[in-house]
Amino acid sequence: MEKNKGPLLEMRNIKKDFFGNQVLTDINLSLRPGEVLGLVGENGAGKSTLMKILFGMDVIRETGGYEGEIRLDGQAVNFSTPFEALAAGIGMVHQEFSLIPGFTAAENIILNREPTKRNIVSEIFGPRMDTLDYKAIAQSADKAIDKMGVKISADMVISDMPVGHKQFTEIARELSKEHLRLLILDEPTAVLTEKEAEALLASIRSMSQQGIAVIFITHRLQEILSVCDTVVVMRDGYVVKESPAKEIDIPEITRWMVGRKVETSTVNEARELPDAKPIMSIRKLWVDMPGETVRNIDLDIKEGEILGIGGLAGQGKLGIPNGIMGLYEAGGTVEFEGKPIPLNNPRKCLDASLAFVSEDRRGVGLLLDESLEWNVAFSAMQIHDKFLKKIGPISWRDERAIREVTKRYIDELQIKCTGSRQKAKELSGGNQQKVCLAKAFALQPKFLFVSEPTRGIDVGAKALVLEALKRFNREHGVTVVIISSELEELRQSCDRIAIVSGGRIAGILPATESSEAFGTLMVSQVV
Repeated sequence: MEKNKGPLLEMRNIKKDFFGNQVLTDINLSLRPGEVLGLVGENGAGKSTLMKILFGMDVIRETGGYEGEIRLDGQAVNFSTPFEALAAGIGMVHQEFSLIPGFTAAENIILNREPTKRNIVSEIFGPRMDTLDYKAIAQSADKAIDKMGVKISADMVISDMPVGHKQFTEIARELSKEHLRLLILDEPTAVLTEKEAEALLASIRSMSQQGIAVIFITHRLQEILSVCDTVVVMRDGYVVKESPAKEIDIPEITRWMVGRKVETSTVNEARELPDAKPIMSIRKLWVDMPGETVRNIDLDIKEGEILGIGGLAGQGKLGIPNGIMGLYEAGGTVEFEGKPIPLNNPRKCLDASLAFVSEDRRGVGLLLDESLEWNVAFSAMQIHDKFLKKIGPISWRDERAIREVTKRYIDELQIKCTGSRQKAKELSGGNQQKVCLAKAFALQPKFLFVSEPTRGIDVGAKALVLEALKRFNREHGVTVVIISSELEELRQSCDRIAIVSGGRIAGILPATESSEAFGTLMVSQVV
């Protein structure tokens, strides 16, 4: 470990104006070899933008560049492309995936560095006719996967993977690069369970001991304290605090992040709803979702309740909404308001006033190149003819109504943006998540599945999102099912919680039951 040597990286007086907003102002930070620096702040604080500048992302150059200086080993650098950053030994695992869906994990991990071997044709016509050495590719991929301590299938195609496995594939790709000196991890644990996250933290410690510096961005503040040497707190484009990790605690980090004390509620207004009839009845449901297989689910969901679905990763909780809403092959029966819902047909679910906020916000939830207005209103226009003006057979968009509903949810969910016409891809990850919620609310459904609603959202915004779901449920009578890896959030928000284990329901308890009771269900073996 080389933490006592001079700086590997220095960023001096970094400024950035982005789509009319001053998003970074006089940012200064330094990093020594082997040091793990935790970078924290609310969504929109400027963390990801700062890392995009360091990594030479195209979006920075395309929006006018930046001011300030970056020095690597004491030498000034200005990476105009990620390839230049990679050549200098800087790797980055982005908040959103940059994988090729049709390739396997192994092919993505070794992409552009594939080993080849000679053959009879290449002996005659030269090395351009060499063939890929698939055995060596598999060995290199397996070696990188082993470094993480979490087993994923190197042979699985990316498009078939659950979100957590995609994240590990991204990380393994960077760990496979032998000249890696600095690794930027932007929200790597947001899609991981606690067990998977622990394995990743162990991997970060191992990298540090090998002299690899790490910039670690996460909203899970306990992870910052457990693995980082230094904590840098950003707020509204400024660095407001830098401290050794051992000299700061979570409440202090939170206060610096949001500029106020954040109250985390532990009291839940859970309701029993004894007279409520079932609005959805699920029988013998199976779902073929890789990594989240559902084997045999029987579940009745009460009208007007907030039901939580929890459980460990890979046990099938994410498969339930994805299967019912037609995103993965499913079987069994689902009845909604006494009528059968055909499986494997997403449009039929939407027509029946069901809505779904997916855990994969970019792959399923957003039209990234379109405005917030179009994202919020599009589904409601297509499915329920909302936000349209009509004269006879002719209809056209009601631009005023679209703008009003978008601005309403921007205010209600406190979405940080320059306005309702800003493109979705320009927002931070947590604010994109809020747009997905706004889109679902605009559908005005009778029943709403929300999968991992606070993933990638900072501590100051989690309570706001959960409160918005509770208000949507209470004020509109919408039945809400929240699927989450965060048990405590389910206990604070839901009336009942169903725990999934081994692809089946291990048990259903009132949300007021102890964490220990739910933990026992999580590790139970359902037969």
